[in-house]
Amino acid sequence: MEKTLPAIPAKRYFTIGEVGDLCGVKPHVLRYWEQEFTQLRPMKRRGNRRYYQHHEVLMIRRIRDLLYDQGFTISGARNKMQELLQFERDKRRNGEVMLDGVEVLEVEDADLEDFGDSQMADSFYESSAQLMQVRRELFEIRELLGAV
Repeated sequence: MEKTLPAIPAKRYFTIGEVGDLCGVKPHVLRYWEQEFTQLRPMKRRGNRRYYQHHEVLMIRRIRDLLYDQGFTISGARNKMQELLQFERDKRRNGEVMLDGVEVLEVEDADLEDFGDSQMADSFYESSAQLMQVRRELFEIRELLGAV
């Protein structure tokens, strides 16, 4: 079942149909996997439409590999995904995974008083969340490149 998957385009969000094409699985399988793998949580918008981000596409490819290529059961793949995520958390906690040139800023709520109004503080939190998401995606990409 070794099939070369297409490259993932540089987009922020992917529809369920696009993810199906990128990962070689049908949309109904993706919806089922969402129920079985709690880590897989695409954003839902109007009409319950699913929008997947890059890191979720990578996760789906990893799940597909475990199930289709390595022969894991759903339960076994779920356990393996939990192990991989815990391993990554432990590495980060121990400082083993660091990106060169990236500083991690920790900001206290009291520091936000300098922003003056809550709209700026909300904007700051949103930007921080986006940066953390990018950081997580970079870690996942680095992990995938290390496996090659």
